[in-house]
Amino acid sequence: MDVGVISDIHGNRVAFEAVLADMPAVDAYLCAGDVVGYGPWPGECVETVRDLDAPTVLGNHDRAVAKATGFAFNSMASAGVEYAREHCTDDQIDWLDSLPIARREFDDRVKIVHGHPDDPDRYTYPAMFDRSLLGDEDVLIMGHTHVQASKVYDEGIVMNPGSVGQPRDGDPRAAYAVLHLDSMTVDDYRVEYDIEAVEEAVAEADLPEQIGSRLHQGR
Repeated sequence: MDVGVISDIHGNRVAFEAVLADMPAVDAYLCAGDVVGYGPWPGECVETVRDLDAPTVLGNHDRAVAKATGFAFNSMASAGVEYAREHCTDDQIDWLDSLPIARREFDDRVKIVHGHPDDPDRYTYPAMFDRSLLGDEDVLIMGHTHVQASKVYDEGIVMNPGSVGQPRDGDPRAAYAVLHLDSMTVDDYRVEYDIEAVEEAVAEADLPEQIGSRLHQGR
């Protein structure tokens, strides 16, 4: 089975569309959270994830939009949360509110969290990847850092597909991964998209300019 793995879309419809157009044929999708926040298309991104029937976990921005609680956001992130709260429908916010902080899929072989298995808000960078993160699952998928990486151990795979909508590893291209469950391997992918179109939409939405401009640096 081949699984398309996405995370941290952050309301960036242009990047999301580029990822889906570039992705090889897969049997299913998974999403490691933060569908909304920052970008100017939160509702559209929610609907696309729902249309993909992608099992999804609750990211910190998703939680802030749905529950108006808990994370130390800077002013730029706060503006994105408020924008998403204002522009998502009640049904879309209810869907965000229904997301679990962790879930297991494919006969419990794959565990998905947003930040860390013990703390959904903890950043787990690639240098922190270790076989000890794995429980009895074969694959642990995390998001949150916006940094793409995967490591294969005898015990299983620890991976982060990177960020669709706001990469922060110095590469401005949208990131995603394909997990091959039969061979227990991961292919990491990057795809270019129209960042200028996102900048224009950010300006039209009266969101902070840096939400768009930072995308050019992948940070």
